[in-house]
Amino acid sequence: MAEVVVAGAAGRMGRSLVGCLRDLADLGLAGALERPGHPALGQDVGEVAGVGRIGVAITADPGALLTRDRILIEFSAPGPTLDHLSRAAQTRARAVIGTTGFSPEEREEIAALARQIPILLSPNMSVGVNLAFKLLAQMATALGDEYDVEITEIHHRWKTDAPSGTALRMAEAIAQALGRDPQQVLVYGRRGLTGERTAKEIGIQSLRAGDVVGDHTVVFGGQGERLELTHRTGSRDAFARGAIRAARFIATAPAGLHSMQDVLGLK
Repeated sequence: MAEVVVAGAAGRMGRSLVGCLRDLADLGLAGALERPGHPALGQDVGEVAGVGRIGVAITADPGALLTRDRILIEFSAPGPTLDHLSRAAQTRARAVIGTTGFSPEEREEIAALARQIPILLSPNMSVGVNLAFKLLAQMATALGDEYDVEITEIHHRWKTDAPSGTALRMAEAIAQALGRDPQQVLVYGRRGLTGERTAKEIGIQSLRAGDVVGDHTVVFGGQGERLELTHRTGSRDAFARGAIRAARFIATAPAGLHSMQDVLGLK
């Protein structure tokens, strides 16, 4: 049985992961991490997650938990994630990372660490969303430059980064399929007298409201018709189950930077 360590265990995604891991035969929950000073430290992670006592206490000591070949699953913030990955590289642990909001420099740091250990990095662990990445590239290739591309995303009011990592990855997949440089064509919101839309820009709009888990819509707008692809997430369990599928993959993967496209055989 492969052993899993959940970071951010008392958070929304952490609690969902603990619930989904509870009764699996091939993956066992070996540890639960939270930041120093968190009120849940010392508590049983199963009780915090609302699934009953499971005998794993929440700790703030990653060094004691990230041992060789254990699998870190993390949905938190860039700072603690990078700290945990550095420790994982030192001990030859493995990692599945769903954290978003990394800077280009932080992504380079992750890529460097992935030369030492297997790391799976994805802005969205949902199986449906990762299939959407593939479909969007195919749609963009077929429709070409005659169709305008606009992306909208809506998330809960507590999300701290915008646009979502998923929206950015969708835009990147489309831009790559169309031979465009994302750095040159992405437009984030519009205000005032912007002038006519340019032919090759890809617009991204971010909404934050209530407790929305995450909805994404991509619009391909042509003359006389419009084609839309929408993915709606009704529960964080979709992300948790995708992360568990990723953990099964990373348990035997070689060192390197992997993605959900590898897990699903979509490359």
